Parts: sequence; C-alpha cells; structure tokens
Amino acid sequence: MNRYLVLLMRRSDFDPAVVPLHLQFLNELRSEGRNEMSGPFGDKSGGAYLLRAKSLEEAHAIVHRDPAHTSGGWDVTLREWNAH
Repeated sequence: MNRYLVLLMRRSDFDPAVVPLHLQFLNELRSEGRNEMSGPFGDKSGGAYLLRAKSLEEAHAIVHRDPAHTSGGWDVTLREWNAH
C-alpha cells in the first residue's frame, strides 16, 4: 500500500458539529489499518492524516467519503507521500 497525506484546512463556514463525524471516520480508517496517524494543527486551522491506499484513485475515493470533505467545510488536499 502507498501512503497519502491528507491536509484539511477549515473554511470560514466550517460546522463544528461535523468534527465528531470526521473523528469517527478516522477511527474507522484506523481500525482498517488505513490511517497511520492523524491530528489537528496547533493553531486549530485544520489537521492532517496519513492514509494508506493501493492507488491514488482509491485514496481519492476514501477521502471523498470523509465528512470533512462531504460537508464542504474544509479545503481538502491529497498528496501521494513517499515518506521513509
């Protein structure tokens, strides 16, 4: 599996009620072995997670199910990450 860095930046119209749904989504990914690590930025502007997927297409499909993405309250950036 490849690693993908998912960056999430809160928009001004972000809904705090979506955060528990997003955290539940991350926990589900963790239980599947797909979320290596995740967490918020210190300034509370957003956060990031390290996603494992077979391909960029699969990574996009997973990220598009994230409530942070589906709610429209975050700008979501996905990058393949060749970390060692």
